[in-house]
Amino acid sequence: MVTTAEETEKNSADETRGKRLAFLSLAALGVVYGDIGTSPLYAVRECFHGTYAIEVNRANILGVLSLILWALLIVVTVKYLSFILRADNRGEGGVIALTALISPQRRTRSGRVLFLGALGLFGASLLYGDGMITPAISVLSAVEGLDVATPVLSPYVVPIAVMILFALFAVQKFGTGSVGAFFGPVTLVWFGVLAALGIRSLVASPEVLVAISPAYAAGFLLNNGSVGFLTLGAVFLVVTGSEALYADMGHFGRRPIRVAWYCIVLPSLLLNYFGQGALLLRHPEAAHNPFYNLAPAWALYPLVGIATVATIIASQAVISGAFSLTRQAIQLGYCPRMRIEHTSSEEIGQVYVPFVNWTLMIATIGIVMVFRSSHTLAAAYGVAVTTTMLITTILFFFVARERWGWGLLRAGLPTALFIVVDLSFFGANISKIGHGAWFPLVIGVVVYFLFSTWRRGRQILARKFAAKTQPFEDFFAMLETEKIPRVPGRAVYMTSTHSGIPPVLLHNLAHNKVLHEEVVLLTVVPAEVPRVPAGEKIELEELGHGFFQLTAHYGFMETASVPHVLGAAKAKGLDLSMADTSFFLGREALYARTKDGLAAWRIAVFRFMSRNALGATTFFHISRNRVIEIGAQIEL
Repeated sequence: MVTTAEETEKNSADETRGKRLAFLSLAALGVVYGDIGTSPLYAVRECFHGTYAIEVNRANILGVLSLILWALLIVVTVKYLSFILRADNRGEGGVIALTALISPQRRTRSGRVLFLGALGLFGASLLYGDGMITPAISVLSAVEGLDVATPVLSPYVVPIAVMILFALFAVQKFGTGSVGAFFGPVTLVWFGVLAALGIRSLVASPEVLVAISPAYAAGFLLNNGSVGFLTLGAVFLVVTGSEALYADMGHFGRRPIRVAWYCIVLPSLLLNYFGQGALLLRHPEAAHNPFYNLAPAWALYPLVGIATVATIIASQAVISGAFSLTRQAIQLGYCPRMRIEHTSSEEIGQVYVPFVNWTLMIATIGIVMVFRSSHTLAAAYGVAVTTTMLITTILFFFVARERWGWGLLRAGLPTALFIVVDLSFFGANISKIGHGAWFPLVIGVVVYFLFSTWRRGRQILARKFAAKTQPFEDFFAMLETEKIPRVPGRAVYMTSTHSGIPPVLLHNLAHNKVLHEEVVLLTVVPAEVPRVPAGEKIELEELGHGFFQLTAHYGFMETASVPHVLGAAKAKGLDLSMADTSFFLGREALYARTKDGLAAWRIAVFRFMSRNALGATTFFHISRNRVIEIGAQIEL
């Protein structure tokens, strides 16, 4: 049964209240709002001191403030909090979870579903580019406060930022559990500082509050023409991080995320942005860094300290998101197996992926060394995020229509509004392509290419394996006629198909001429849902002749473990222990052909990825001294 958006909304509201609501709302501050909460460090500055800087006058200041206010209200409050958060996949959010709602596993899929699936995968791929730029621009913008305090420290800004980033990535292997307990309280202090700085400036120039009227935003765009439109690229910086509201929904629930926004985040951000505008009305020369100029001289160094901590927290959330996204891609078959380390025995979502961590570290530090300032980095920021936001809007429309049964008008009107806003920001950010915005796009395209190549290659391999399987009836008939010797013990053959006897078993029989008394054909099936209920994880079918078909279902937020599968199978009546069971795995040697629609150069990439993928023995936590690998040559 499909749960409607209204029903899941009611369930969430009923289950989260009181002290637990307050606790989750506080926790959401650090993880969900870390990125959007550090935007005041550079967003207003980029409007008046950036690549497309506009004149610092009253009309422009009020126009930019009005645009910022309405961008936050339309994009975050209306789009994400009111609509997108309803599109949960069994409580989980994010572009992959949203895509899975549209393309559930079927034998046949329409061209439209395949296209939307590819669109969602590309949106997810773009998040890796964002994950490289966000830590770089956040930490740089915080440390640049030292330059405002005293120009003597200006040469040390980049080295200090590099050291902070190196330390941030170096501690990832220890997990975020112990540090995460401080994320919410520290971020609460940060939002309190934002509000206090803004109020201090607003008291001196309260007239900026007239920018609440959308007429100032409209007037700014009409009076400034193309320059005003391009300024939207800088205004967009205030809503970067909105995707985190949706991606992290599964950790906190929609209600705590909304409470944190309405009670703390939105008021603090608006007070600070309007405070920066009030400062610029009084001191236009402060446009080079209006955020740090809000503070009195004595508070600059403490402000740099708290800002640096806030940006580290924001970066941590992005890095953790990259780990989670990688695990989801592996489980859904888009990415080769990698080493995944669980850093908490209590929280299944806390994982560490070494390869992703060190790749992000090298890329992020490289970005800092090349761009050397948050000002130049801001020009590269935005295109990838706006593209992902636009994809999210498109996917939401189809979920509302097909999963919830919304009418064309009910789904189409909000979607049309969101697309207009998304396309406006996208168009404004496209102008940044020549200033570095090509980098996150290239990263997204490369990741998408790798994901799609792996997926396509595995599909071809699955077809090849299926063609090499032998039907159960034929095999069992052969057992009876040829009297194959059976030796004591149990054997588990891992296979990707249910259609018959897998090639790895046939190869073993051809070479060794014997079978174990009990044979288990184990298939791990990824499900396009976050988590599979415990009662639905294991299926066991007795095939006869001492053969059993064991199927394990795991969601894309879970990691399959053979010891766990065997433990669950015991409850079904199949008693298998790791100590007295032999595991047979296939290892393919691939060689190229092009008649299956995969070009030779893509096959070469697939072979490289396959050779460097983590072995099934390690990935599924099987004891190495119980594993026998049998090789086979497979033509692609």
